[in-house]
Amino acid sequence: MNRASLSALIASSLILVPAVALAAHGRVGLWNVTTSMEMSNMPQMPPEALAMMKQRGMQMPGMGQPMMSQICMTQEQVNADKPPAMSNREESCDTKVLNQSPALMEAEVTCHGRMNGVGHVKVAWRGNEHYEGTYNFKGAMEGRPHEISTHFSGDFVKSDCGSIRPFTPPRSMR
Repeated sequence: MNRASLSALIASSLILVPAVALAAHGRVGLWNVTTSMEMSNMPQMPPEALAMMKQRGMQMPGMGQPMMSQICMTQEQVNADKPPAMSNREESCDTKVLNQSPALMEAEVTCHGRMNGVGHVKVAWRGNEHYEGTYNFKGAMEGRPHEISTHFSGDFVKSDCGSIRPFTPPRSMR
């Protein structure tokens, strides 16, 4: 699997975290999100590429290091009763909410395209300023089997997002 394909698989897995976690919950504004991921059949990166990433302060998900990011959520996104459908030129993922209560949500994510498979998301909220959950995906990328296990958490920071633009899930590219 080439680096572009690996990046697409990782991005598809990680982009789901904030959208699913904050549907019908949370607060408008800036959030700190921490994500840890393990992936089976992860191709080995050349040592030079890993060294370059480290030098630039980048971390490769699945390498035992959590990824930290900030996202900005709008009122419309926080009010949504379910996560948005996500798709691009190479894959389409549909989310079906299986169980939802004020403190917990479980959903199934089905993806088709270069990445085919089914994932299960479980998110628990503690008030409207913290969430944590898991995302487990089993399927194939370009015909090769892959399993992804992700743990994520989010903490509200403040109402003003500053220079951070609102979170936008991938949409069809025309």
